[in-house]
Amino acid sequence: MASSAPARSRTHRRAFAAGAAAFALAGTAILAGSLTGTANAATTTAAWPTPTKSKPVPATIEVSGVYDGKMQRFYGSGDLGDGGQNENQSPLFQLKDGAVLSNVVIGAPGADGIHCLGTCTLKNVWWEDVGEDAASFKGKSASAVYRVEGGGAKKASDKVFQFNGAGTLTVTGGFQVADFGKLVRSCGNCSTQYKRKVVVDNVDATAPGKALVGINSNYGDSATLRSVRIHGDSSKKIKPCVRYEGNNTGTEPKVLGSGPDGTYCRYSASDITYN
Repeated sequence: MASSAPARSRTHRRAFAAGAAAFALAGTAILAGSLTGTANAATTTAAWPTPTKSKPVPATIEVSGVYDGKMQRFYGSGDLGDGGQNENQSPLFQLKDGAVLSNVVIGAPGADGIHCLGTCTLKNVWWEDVGEDAASFKGKSASAVYRVEGGGAKKASDKVFQFNGAGTLTVTGGFQVADFGKLVRSCGNCSTQYKRKVVVDNVDATAPGKALVGINSNYGDSATLRSVRIHGDSSKKIKPCVRYEGNNTGTEPKVLGSGPDGTYCRYSASDITYN
């Protein structure tokens, strides 16, 4: 009888130890699941907005000051409604120097999207089906500043943003691009050329796509990339930055190379993540 008490004590200790181990394993599994969920959430892009209503645009809307589209879908009609890739199409919106366009959905046909004639801000603008280009930046001053903050664009067989003018173009704020040729292209063969600066910061790009930025190194262009997330491109076909030899004669520009070089294509491997 005297030996039975220690036996029960050992049994209780073993049971307690087993329970504690099971609890620890369960806790580890919960923590791991939580961390995995957090990681998955971090690699998921935000949902595209649902337009409040649709509005046909038969003639270019001129914008000076601030224009709030209230999340309406604007699409080309009449002369703006052929849906082609003609280089000489008119835009749905034309922004004067200093204008701000916000909360707009560009539907199809999108004509030539948006033209900025000088410093401008595009805030929370979404292109459902890019026409010729989503937006073209045409200011002539080296001090011009163009900002694309948030929003997104998809179905761009060629360029999303055409940078024809002078100054600095920044694409940021979690902008999303999917199914595209190039996110930003510094004009490779415009009759008047400028030194252009491009910044791509906090952007999600989803394959298929060809390149994030194309610049003309012979004109002193530069592209800075930070916090760029590329999705669905395990083979890394999307090139972050491509250097060209631009010209002002209208001929096809020559590709000089791609990848970071510290001068024209400014980024490191840690600035680009693949999900």
